[in-house]
Amino acid sequence: HILYLYVSLSLSCTISGRFDLKEETVEDLLSTACLLQLSEVVEACCNFLMKQLHPSNCIGIRQFADAQGCIDLYKAANNYVMENFVEVMENQEFLKLAPDDVGKLLSSEDLNVPSEETIFQALKAWAKHDLTNRKRHLSKLLSHIKLPLMAPQFIADHVRTDPIFWDDKECQDLIMEALMYHVLPERRSSFQSQRTKPRKSTVGVLYAVGAMDNAKGATTIERYDLRTNTWTQVANMNGRRLQFGVAVLDGRLYVVGGRDGLKTLNTVECYDPKRKTWSSMPPMSTHRHGLGVGVLEGPMYAVGGHDGWSYLNTVERWDPQARQWSYVAPMSTPRSTVGVAVLGGKLYAVGGRDGSSCLKSVECFDPHTNKWTACTTMSKRRGGVGVSTCNGFLYAVGGHEAPASNPTCCRFDCAERYDPKTDQWTMIAAMSTPRDAVGVCLLGDRLYAVGGYDGQQYLHDVECYDPVTNEWSKAAPLCTGRAGACVVHVSSTS
Repeated sequence: HILYLYVSLSLSCTISGRFDLKEETVEDLLSTACLLQLSEVVEACCNFLMKQLHPSNCIGIRQFADAQGCIDLYKAANNYVMENFVEVMENQEFLKLAPDDVGKLLSSEDLNVPSEETIFQALKAWAKHDLTNRKRHLSKLLSHIKLPLMAPQFIADHVRTDPIFWDDKECQDLIMEALMYHVLPERRSSFQSQRTKPRKSTVGVLYAVGAMDNAKGATTIERYDLRTNTWTQVANMNGRRLQFGVAVLDGRLYVVGGRDGLKTLNTVECYDPKRKTWSSMPPMSTHRHGLGVGVLEGPMYAVGGHDGWSYLNTVERWDPQARQWSYVAPMSTPRSTVGVAVLGGKLYAVGGRDGSSCLKSVECFDPHTNKWTACTTMSKRRGGVGVSTCNGFLYAVGGHEAPASNPTCCRFDCAERYDPKTDQWTMIAAMSTPRDAVGVCLLGDRLYAVGGYDGQQYLHDVECYDPVTNEWSKAAPLCTGRAGACVVHVSSTS
């Protein structure tokens, strides 16, 4: 057989200088060419198979490439399986996989899925394809699924109630672990494991919107994908806008206030990432730049800022149902370049500047009492501070402490964390680059510090912080160096 293929290959290559590849014979040809070390034939066969990749055959091609030691073909097939897993899981090749191979797939951090629920459905389909022989493998395979990161309703309605898990104690323990994660959120730090670390594709994406750049105002919007670790330009704002706020409501980006270089704005625009369209929304009552924006229990809040004449302590609330703005209680202190974040049912206003100096004070708003309450002050005065929340803590990152008369002040690389239970701030590890006007946002289980200004340049640089190890590491840089970008998260299910 091999001799026949070899003679056929030699003759067809010698006579025509090329050879015809067919789907039915290409694998035989490739394995023979590998054996006889005919590198040009191997390359041609591999390229042919790469073009044939499909959800119905990619697992088989991946296994074949692995057996033949064809590294490039294996990588291409493996990437195809990961990228198209939602379609792959519905095909016979997946349903016929051995338990160990299913385990390797389900444990991969690179699967491209919208949610962990999708992977659970894949496991169920595989198990039920031959339940008698596969039931004993369920607990091991279920341990690769991040049950705690599923919606509690899904766990209660579709996981806990499924009879295939009822008589397996280890499966029941995993389901109980997931339920406890939701029932006792204050103890989540003690539940940390691979099952509480989100898969890259399920964390959603970051958007970095606008900001100051070398052209005196970036109008571009970039999107960051954790799975590919890349920033991509995806849209443009309608004209120049600086020192504005952005919040996400129902998967859409609301761009609020700011200044256009001449005047302070009260206008609001809404960007829909799915449709790639912009629409105008009702304006705020007050023109504001340097404001902070946050979403709390449905409504969106526009906090502080500067109206072109004076520093503001006023706060407006946007009701998405009534589609109108109204004032709520003002802060105790006027704040511009203020950091705003939501934690534990309260809206926090962090640092900023009040005209005479940068602020270290912090206050929080309770929507049910319509009152602001002072919190313990930060260890540093921070104007242009980046703030975000993670695992029940509030983080303040970077910024500067200059009076307005001294723009050459130093920028901070330091960061600190606030615990609302103890009303205390604690210093955490410093970033590698000092920066103010930095955008900070949570993606998955890490905080991202995006861009900023270091005193000389608008930064492309992005760092991410791991709260478990208390370490910063580099992520992919922005396409455009920018300071004062609004960085927001849009979930994968929006």
